[in-house]
Amino acid sequence: MKILKGLVIMVAVASLTSCKGQKADVKSLETEIDSASYALGMDMAIKVKANFDEASTDLFLQGYRNGMDSTNLLISEKDLNTFLRDFFQKQQVVKQKEAQEKAAKDAEAKFADVKKAGEDFLAVNKTKEGVVTTASGLQYIILKAGAGEKTMPTSKIKIHYHGTTIDGQVFDSSVDRKEPMESVANQFIPGFNEGLALMNSGAKYRFFIPQDLAYGVQQRGELIKPFSALIFEVELLEIIKE
Repeated sequence: MKILKGLVIMVAVASLTSCKGQKADVKSLETEIDSASYALGMDMAIKVKANFDEASTDLFLQGYRNGMDSTNLLISEKDLNTFLRDFFQKQQVVKQKEAQEKAAKDAEAKFADVKKAGEDFLAVNKTKEGVVTTASGLQYIILKAGAGEKTMPTSKIKIHYHGTTIDGQVFDSSVDRKEPMESVANQFIPGFNEGLALMNSGAKYRFFIPQDLAYGVQQRGELIKPFSALIFEVELLEIIKE
């Protein structure tokens, strides 16, 4: 809404000037008020240009004049705030989406080798004995079958996990910390959530998670680069009853 306030001030200044008739541009600023007036107009123009470059100056001025005399309104006063709020919210969503798409495109170019390494690794890994591949692309091996009940998405669980990159670098490990983790079962990355849903209490699995089921375009710490495939060894110690 700061943008809107800026637009209103700029339009007001421009409209008042136009109502007095066209005057030649001032060549110098004689007083502090002159300088402040000029600086305010310049500042607002720069902000409008940066944030709303599709604006029509003519319609700005028409809207200001109509609002001042309350005649010939093309948008009713009762609808004005709602329209402007919704419009700028939509503009913000569009800009955020464009920024995200650009960031993803830039990251894909920069980390293309990381993405390819993960794809190549998984292509070979899925042919190994004992590896199961799900419809989503998650791969897993059952290291130890569990005899307990299966997890539900909302189950509270206690697990041990050991996470590595495909070249074996450890980025996180409750095993190394000797401290099991307690959490709700659906609070992890998609591939991890999917793998947990396959497990019975007491089971131990190894997950091979494609980048699109892991962190995707996001960088997570020093070791997990964008588009990284990840490996987790997970033991479901307990489904906690409350």
